[in-house]
Amino acid sequence: MEHWQDLKPRRKAFALRIIRMYSKLPKNNPVAQGLGRQVLRSGTSAGANHREASRGRSKAEFISKIGDCLKEIEETEYWLELLVDSRCVASRQMTRLARRDAPTHRHLYHHRQSLEGKPLAFGI
Repeated sequence: MEHWQDLKPRRKAFALRIIRMYSKLPKNNPVAQGLGRQVLRSGTSAGANHREASRGRSKAEFISKIGDCLKEIEETEYWLELLVDSRCVASRQMTRLARRDAPTHRHLYHHRQSLEGKPLAFGI
């Protein structure tokens, strides 16, 4: 299993894919633009929170920042689902994006759970 620090480049690559996806959304579709701005905000914020976790002053602060990162990932997935369900983007485009980053998201979740001493949830 990778060390959580090794995931920094992946978080940045994810943010860059989100930026590229947003730049390709139709400019004349207010729904696509509104949902796209939400994805852009949460998708890039996840990486920033991951970096902030590395500068945590305590274990509790580290766990909190990783938790924030996971919340932003969940929010991003929600907005991406809405982009697909509203037919603003093709499902296969989002499936590739989500499938590519799923292992990274699971790794962060499991790392946080192990630090908190909590049992791991199924389905993550």
